[in-house]
Amino acid sequence: MGRGCNLLFILVTFLVLVAAATAQGNSGSSRGVGQRPRVGFYGNRCRNVESIVSSVVRAHVQSNPANAPGILRMHFHDCFVRGCDGSVLIAGNNTERTAGPNRSLRGFEAIEEAKTRLEAECPGIVSCADILTLAARDAVVLTGGQGWRVPLGRLDGRISQASDVILPGPNDAVDKQKRDFAAKTLNTLDLVTLVGGHTIGTAGCGLVRGRFFNFNGTGQPDPSIDPSFVPLVQARCPQNGDATARVDLDAGSADRFDTSFLNNVRSSRVALQSDLVLWNDAETRAIIERLLGLRRPSLRFGAEFGNSMVKMSLIEVKTGSDGEIRSVCSAIN
Repeated sequence: MGRGCNLLFILVTFLVLVAAATAQGNSGSSRGVGQRPRVGFYGNRCRNVESIVSSVVRAHVQSNPANAPGILRMHFHDCFVRGCDGSVLIAGNNTERTAGPNRSLRGFEAIEEAKTRLEAECPGIVSCADILTLAARDAVVLTGGQGWRVPLGRLDGRISQASDVILPGPNDAVDKQKRDFAAKTLNTLDLVTLVGGHTIGTAGCGLVRGRFFNFNGTGQPDPSIDPSFVPLVQARCPQNGDATARVDLDAGSADRFDTSFLNNVRSSRVALQSDLVLWNDAETRAIIERLLGLRRPSLRFGAEFGNSMVKMSLIEVKTGSDGEIRSVCSAIN
């Protein structure tokens, strides 16, 4: 009788442990402390997560092509402030969205729609941070770029403060850019490759106009710019024109994810000073030449961009008790 009771106790204990483990495996918020994102994280708990995000992003890019570079830029701005935790998505007074560099971000509606659809299919499972990370990859693919496998399993951050938004600037010297990227565990190859994302998108005229009319107070354009490129930007961004008007970051190919931007950097035909100076530094110039196949060993831009995006997407991610899964991306639970 005693032996039978012992066996029964062992069996019941085993079943309880199995049930607890199963419940934990099926819970969207149960993630081991310190667990890193990985490819295939959601498994059967949300089987269609990637296809749902992809379809929503595709629809929004088709309705407004500016959403593609907008979402890519949003992911960068998210990761460089408090890590890749979706905090840039939170709306409200004095949140990251209200900071100067983020006021021109676009694509929020796509992320929120994807979240709504995922909450209907697998509620409480997929974080907004993961949705934004997937959407950035999809934006690249939709504009002709190469895809990559996205590690998933981030949690959403609970803090979003405008005062935290300190990002690399449009007039930064190369050494400043290297330091900013190194502070986020990204090397110089990552720097050049990720800046190569400027192959799609635009910049506000207010950010670039000074270089094309009154560089360093000289009353003349920056002499390092290709002279034939100057009147093109001046026409788009008149000296007394609308500062919010936009100019292409990659002249002639702003809607295609390709190496045209890197060729334009080489030819001094880019709008941002922080882009132009990459050709003046021996280390960054050598990387550009390798990405363009002009120096051996050559590098494949598409593959390197995917690699660097994965590295960036793992900056200071929230796991375990560090974060949450928001039910609405624009609001903290």
